[in-house]
Amino acid sequence: MLKQLLDYFGEARILKHVAKYSESLDRAFHALADETRRAIVARLVRGPATVSRLAEPLDMSLPAVMQHLHVLESAGLVTSEKTGRVRTCQIDPRTLRAAEEWIASQRTSWEQRLDRLDDLLTQQPPAPPADQEGNTS
Repeated sequence: MLKQLLDYFGEARILKHVAKYSESLDRAFHALADETRRAIVARLVRGPATVSRLAEPLDMSLPAVMQHLHVLESAGLVTSEKTGRVRTCQIDPRTLRAAEEWIASQRTSWEQRLDRLDDLLTQQPPAPPADQEGNTS
C-alpha cells in the first residue's frame, strides 16, 4: 500500500496538477497577502469609500495608504476615480471572483484526492498467499 501512496502522491503526479501560470492571479494573491490591504478590501466590499475614509482606522500616513491602494489597483482588485481633490475607491469584483474560482477549484481537487486516499486507506489488505501462512522459514 505504501508503494500505491508514493505512486499517487509522488513528485511526477503532483507536477501534473500545477495550474496554468496566471500573472493577474499572482498579483491579486500578492496584494491580498498584506493585512492592511485585506482590511481595505474588506471595507470596500461594503461599498465605495474615499481614501481619507479608508485611512481613518489605519495606523499609518495617508501616503502609505495610497501606496497600498496602488498595489490593489495594479492587481485589479480596486478602481478609483478622482473628482476634484477627492479620490473615491471601489472594489472591482472581477478579480476577486477569479481568485475565488481558483480557490474553489483547488479545494475541489484536494477534496477529490483526499476522498481517493480515504478509499485507498479503508480498503482491506489482501490476505497473505496460502503457501506462506504456515511457513516460518
